[in-house]
Amino acid sequence: MASLIAETDGPLSNPLDVVERILAAHEWPFERFSDEEISVNIDGPWCRYHLWFHWVSESAAVQFTCAFDVKVPETRRVDIQVLLSIINSRLWLGHFTLWAEDGALMFRHAQLMGGAVASAAQFEDLVSVALNECERYYPAFQFVIWGGKSPVEAVASAMIDTVGEA
Repeated sequence: MASLIAETDGPLSNPLDVVERILAAHEWPFERFSDEEISVNIDGPWCRYHLWFHWVSESAAVQFTCAFDVKVPETRRVDIQVLLSIINSRLWLGHFTLWAEDGALMFRHAQLMGGAVASAAQFEDLVSVALNECERYYPAFQFVIWGGKSPVEAVASAMIDTVGEA
């Protein structure tokens, strides 16, 4: 993924101001619903991702979600939960989850800000890690949902390193 570094004119009290500048610099159309919420859709090679940033000032935290444009059928949810457990044990930042109400798959992370000033680099890194992990594990999700593979088989198949390109 190309660098998303966006220069800021100085410290911004709301970290979503930094996120907004990054999205604008990348020319991704986004919606800023309020001082606490921004969302953007990004097309990836496998599917469309819906990124959502929510500023919780009381906790000084930004909640981040990257949802797949994929719904898990009821009949595959138990296997997907097992797959999520396997995948999450391999992640160093964030986690994948399955939204119970509608079967949506998503990557989630909460960025604690403390008293620190938000930097473009920390949000660029967050978006980059999320999209990279989503792309890395997308095939495993598909192997379980549509290919009928077990979670262990799906991870093994998805993690094969390819050489060259077709």
